[in-house]
Amino acid sequence: MTADYKVHGDIAVITLNNPPVNGLGYATRVALTDGLSKANDDVAVKAIVITGAGTAFSGGADIKEFGSPKALQEPNLLSVILTIENSAKPVIAAIHSVCMGGGLELSLGCHYRIAAPGCSVALPEVKLGLLPGAGGTQRLPRALGVEPALNMIVSGEPVKSELLAMLPGQQLFNKMASSAESLLSEALAYASEVAQIRPLPLVRNLPCKHPQGDAYFQFARNMVGGMSKNFPAPLKCVDAVEAAAKKKFDDGLLTERELFINLMWTPESRSLRHIFMAQRAASKIPDVPADTPQRAINAIAVIGAGTMGGGISMNFLNAGIAVKMLEMKQDALDRGVATIRKNYEAQVKKGKLKQDKYEQRISLLSTTLSYDDLKDADMVIEAVFEEIGVKEAVFKELDRVMKPGAILASNTSTLDVNKIASFTKRPQDVVGMHFFSPANVMKLLEVIRGAKTAKDVLATVMALAKKIKKTAVVSGVCDGFIGNRMIEQYGRQGGFLLDEGCTPAQVDKAVEKFGFAMGPFRMGDLAGNDIGWAIRKRRYLEKPNMKYSKTADLLCEKGRFGQKTGAGWYDYVAGKRDAIPNAEVVKMIEDHRASLGITPRKISDEEIVQRLVYSLVNEAAHILEDGIASKASDIDMVYLMGYGFPIWRGGPMNYADEVGLFNVVQAMHRFAQNPLDDARFWQPAPLLAKLAAEGKTFN
Repeated sequence: MTADYKVHGDIAVITLNNPPVNGLGYATRVALTDGLSKANDDVAVKAIVITGAGTAFSGGADIKEFGSPKALQEPNLLSVILTIENSAKPVIAAIHSVCMGGGLELSLGCHYRIAAPGCSVALPEVKLGLLPGAGGTQRLPRALGVEPALNMIVSGEPVKSELLAMLPGQQLFNKMASSAESLLSEALAYASEVAQIRPLPLVRNLPCKHPQGDAYFQFARNMVGGMSKNFPAPLKCVDAVEAAAKKKFDDGLLTERELFINLMWTPESRSLRHIFMAQRAASKIPDVPADTPQRAINAIAVIGAGTMGGGISMNFLNAGIAVKMLEMKQDALDRGVATIRKNYEAQVKKGKLKQDKYEQRISLLSTTLSYDDLKDADMVIEAVFEEIGVKEAVFKELDRVMKPGAILASNTSTLDVNKIASFTKRPQDVVGMHFFSPANVMKLLEVIRGAKTAKDVLATVMALAKKIKKTAVVSGVCDGFIGNRMIEQYGRQGGFLLDEGCTPAQVDKAVEKFGFAMGPFRMGDLAGNDIGWAIRKRRYLEKPNMKYSKTADLLCEKGRFGQKTGAGWYDYVAGKRDAIPNAEVVKMIEDHRASLGITPRKISDEEIVQRLVYSLVNEAAHILEDGIASKASDIDMVYLMGYGFPIWRGGPMNYADEVGLFNVVQAMHRFAQNPLDDARFWQPAPLLAKLAAEGKTFN
């Protein structure tokens, strides 16, 4: 059953029952309207209460139907709300826990609303590039007032029911219940109280005006437009609420519907909806069932108290998990603890963290200089120098001291997890956990599955990632895994563009205009150009036929490693992140170009963006073919959460789908004709060529 029907005396109670959040899918909508008909046909029933089972009134649309024709199948949500409004008997929404999206719109169609304290109330559709499409933009301003309603609709953020109940003049909640536990009994009593009142009140009949009229909506547009330049939905929300304030209800509803349908077809909304689904899909591993048993993780050990070790530790301290940090020397430990304290103290100073929470987190942190002290930890994560010999020494020690069943994780960003696992007698317990710097801030966690990694280890790590608020994506074992394997090709293209006539600033500006957080050269300066240099030196030995620009090597030979040395592709002033172009670097590039006999050419921003982004796409297609990633949407999540790919474009694979894979392949054929580029790389990956030829997409 997706909605339960029960009569209490002369009050019918319809309980939405579609776990986990009572999504308003087709079956639920049918059961709800059937219940309304049944109650209206029963002469003994005087009023109807609608509530939700479990931990939600309703979270809105059923994500299993998201974007499918079933979501619009009659009775659609608009029809359900109309049925409620037309009920001959009063309908009371008993709201608790979660009341969002279509769930809030459903309650606004009821004649009365009683809410439990602590309920999260929201219209979050804007986060999917949409606006509320079942009357939310028309009814909420009438029930709550134009300004608070517009703020909620434009932000999509939840507000607690007790705060909304305190707003002057609000008619969203007719009554507040004492508690969630007493909500139903209080709703039944309230239903009896209002059962005979006629006419039945409708939110649609409430007045809706703003005293400043046009001036207020112009102000709202200026504010919203400035904060949402790449997202069309927030400004359309303003248009819809303005229609509520200026038009008759039914005309405003038509405006809302038209705006909703137009937004549904924008690439931005498609991308945001893709991200919504991709984020949920990332946690699903094809051969690891959802009910796979997990190992208990109550205590963590972290090897290394440097930048990464400290950041990793903070994630677990934030989640209330005890951490023991190990270093070889006491002064290194002291520096690591001091940095963690400094980070927390900065949060306290800004009001983002309460003093008692800070003290609680620090109390969970302990330190040691001895591996033997780690023996009771349920999991250990090493964050030591990225060199296989160093990792070998660490994992042999961990194999010696860690208890049976403890998970042994490496924070490696490129090294072979299978080789690391072979340093132990328990390869089934070894997994890669590649955190991104700064580890306490960045949302991405690449989980590297070794050939022998046990399924329960994977299930445990994925659940733990959720607990520490990371988006975890599973990768197979290869050099660079998903993110860094792709970024190498992106960096190679950046180098070729310099050889052909670009400056670092021109390339960075083109990519940042496209929407990246920063271009390849600013990113290199932030990460440290010496890291890329070390990888290239390895490549020159391993793959002597692979083509590279030598410009970055020349930069590193000058000691310009980036922000940490105050000089890289750009100059930096201490204490600031501003990238200042350097004339000597530009001359170095020009001199190198001349030594190769290359005549510089003018390169368009379009070509810069296509070569950089399509290099990611082609390498990603190889990654899918190799089984390193199980689905294209996982690759999108890696680039959105870890590499600053623009959110409104939905990730490299989604962007390629939007452009059309046929068009991507045609562009790659053009790039392959460029004698200064790498023609072999621009041969489309077989998967990409196949999908393009069949008119299909990655996602």
